[in-house]
Amino acid sequence: MNVVINYKNNSLKSKVGNLIFFVDEKHSLSGLKIHFTKSENEFINNILKSQNLKKKIISFDLSSKKKIFLISIKKNIKNSKIENLGADFFNYIKDIKNKEFHIISDAVPIKLKNFLGYFLHGLKLKSYIFEKYKTKKNKINILINVFGKNIPLSKDQNKFKAIEEGTFYTRDLVSEPGNILHPDEYAKRLGLLKKYGLKVTVYDEKKLKKLGMNTLLGVGQGSIRGSYLVTMEWKGLKNNSKPLAFVGKGVCFDTGGISLKPAKFMEDMTYDMAGSAVVVGLMKSLALRKAKVNAVGVVGLVENMPGGNAQRPGDIVKSYSGKTVEILNTDAEGRLVLADALTYTEKKFKPKFIIDLATLTGAIIVSLGSEYAGLFSNNDKLSNELIEAGEKVEEKVWRMPLNKNFDKLIDSKNADMQNINYVGGAGSTTAAQFLQRFILNKTPWAHLDIAGMAFSKYGGALNSGGATGYGVRLLNKLIEDKYE
Repeated sequence: MNVVINYKNNSLKSKVGNLIFFVDEKHSLSGLKIHFTKSENEFINNILKSQNLKKKIISFDLSSKKKIFLISIKKNIKNSKIENLGADFFNYIKDIKNKEFHIISDAVPIKLKNFLGYFLHGLKLKSYIFEKYKTKKNKINILINVFGKNIPLSKDQNKFKAIEEGTFYTRDLVSEPGNILHPDEYAKRLGLLKKYGLKVTVYDEKKLKKLGMNTLLGVGQGSIRGSYLVTMEWKGLKNNSKPLAFVGKGVCFDTGGISLKPAKFMEDMTYDMAGSAVVVGLMKSLALRKAKVNAVGVVGLVENMPGGNAQRPGDIVKSYSGKTVEILNTDAEGRLVLADALTYTEKKFKPKFIIDLATLTGAIIVSLGSEYAGLFSNNDKLSNELIEAGEKVEEKVWRMPLNKNFDKLIDSKNADMQNINYVGGAGSTTAAQFLQRFILNKTPWAHLDIAGMAFSKYGGALNSGGATGYGVRLLNKLIEDKYE
């Protein structure tokens, strides 16, 4: 469903149609009286006496040509709750026949910078649907006209729009089926991001073999599709300061390889590339909003298939770092992709920090469900910044332990390490402990296991089910608050 928002710096002259007003928790109309006649004010007061004023949104017909929507706001409301209120309002109006609405911005009862920006941002995020492959598409537009002087500045409108476009691009990528968005196609699409000012470099199998990225290549060797590492650089500063680095797992489809997954729910493995999609969406939004920061996004793109050339359990491969890995389970493949990508990112770009994102383990869903992403880090400062940013945008993270005592669970008798913990338990932690071994120069690093957050069967506050885009807003907030 397409939502079009028009900002108008003048007053609404013909006060008919769907009129939206914001009121305080008590539904005081003192600030709204000038918008209605005396008889209309009396009618509204009588209507409110019969309404449940605990509801956030109340609507009623004032006449055959005028419908009123009253949205109540708490006095100390936070930005994230304003976004949720916008999403709630979208749900409220999406089935109303008349799809044109007028917001009277001067009647907002609280003084909060960008209130309307956050409200409409939440509404837009909730409106997303993926229907690319439906023959009958929803062609309905919702038109929202915002009248008055209390509207977001142009730069703030652009910021919200950039984050929405980045989030929607992430959702689009995650929603694509595996037969369409295989690594070859994915790499091509990333090349198109150059038009936004990103420097995009694609490393194909030939280049990766020359570099020695054998853990990444091993995952994709059973597929007829290629394997790639793609870097996206954004230079928002004129100086050559160290960039912020974001690394994403891009397993476009994960069968488990020779260690084949059960057939039930395997179709969900189209979203095993969600970590990479978050990095891509973030880089697009940084470019669109001309973020004043140097940043790099790195994604490893592979397809894990059980072909005749597929990697076998028991194989030993040498990573880009020089460390050797014994493959005990080919379904623990994401960490192998990230291993080479992390070392390469650290060595090539010498970043200020590295944050990687991956739908890495089912164990994190057992631990945290779909309320928090698992956070593992070697740096308290970076961890606290991520936790704080997550709370602000309600894309929450929960810090999980890393400790040298877990190392014995991934030490191998035949190589430097093995890719799973055969003893059992601590599945998410041992995966993160494995990744940490590929950070060679003590660069501040955080790993976000987003397996429970990237896709939602039932929908969330700001999405209607399917791909969530989780992580784009979180990382944008981190950058905006701490690094710009």
